[in-house]
Amino acid sequence: MNQAHAGDALVVAGPTCSGKSALALALARELDGIVINADSMQVYRELRVLTARPTAAEEAACPHRLYGVRPAAEPGSVAWWRHEALACLHEAWSLGKLPILCGGTGLYFRALTDGLSAVPDPGEAARTEARALLDEIGPAALHARLSARDPDTASLLRPSDGQRLARAWEVLAGTGRGLSAWRDNPGLPPAPARFTALRLNPARADLRAAIAARFTSMLANGALEEVAALLELGLPEELPAMRAHGVPELAGVLRRGDRLEEASRRAILSQGQYTKRQATWFAHHDLAPKTRTHIIDQRIPDMTQFSERQWQEILSFVRSSVDAPRQPRP
Repeated sequence: MNQAHAGDALVVAGPTCSGKSALALALARELDGIVINADSMQVYRELRVLTARPTAAEEAACPHRLYGVRPAAEPGSVAWWRHEALACLHEAWSLGKLPILCGGTGLYFRALTDGLSAVPDPGEAARTEARALLDEIGPAALHARLSARDPDTASLLRPSDGQRLARAWEVLAGTGRGLSAWRDNPGLPPAPARFTALRLNPARADLRAAIAARFTSMLANGALEEVAALLELGLPEELPAMRAHGVPELAGVLRRGDRLEEASRRAILSQGQYTKRQATWFAHHDLAPKTRTHIIDQRIPDMTQFSERQWQEILSFVRSSVDAPRQPRP
């Protein structure tokens, strides 16, 4: 068969800096695929460097979707991404191509594989209350209050994540039910797809070293200038793009004169902590319900790190579940 089977979709997932993009690109070229972004920060137009978006050359090598498509002033959401990703899946199938979902945002994947709850609008009064409370007491104290009233939802949120904490509080205040309770009752069905998954699971020591090296490279490639341009937009601090890894730390360098070395250390530490949470999440969630997940216990900085035997093992696994055309190896 010379076309990808409608309904098949490949997931390439793992923690930040594990090499997902390199693997997804190689698979897209081999299997005639379209790479679809499943990373909540790589959707923002202004953050190419700090989110390690694919380069212009990589995007030109095969079709990419949902990268840099949203201005930082407009926060994305799981529901928005799900709607766009579904459209991308159908586009790929209509062209006889294999959709390859690539990223590290677990909730995005679950919105497709498990569906998404239909949380009712909590109302403007609840939104105003939540924002005022966040401004008054700060995210850590709001997290503590949420833990007392809705521990299930609070356990899923970081005490520093003001925007998501405010969202959880407004849902609780406006509907009388916690966000996690609403999400236990899916209102939108799973995507009409048969998922096959590749999950990268490199050693944490390897990830820590790679994160430090990549942040140094980001600085050399304009990360500080990228944050300066972002700050010039005058956006509210609670927007997701303003909290992307590296942005608050480098903003401190530009606004307060923080030492770059110390800011870099904090950014690298924060990123390392985040990858640990990502790895834990992926270890406890099935990315390919009713099919299979193949785990790759190494980091892939580029495809030269793979032997021919390893590459063929991956292709054999994918082809055993996905009907897709064969292309020359890049």
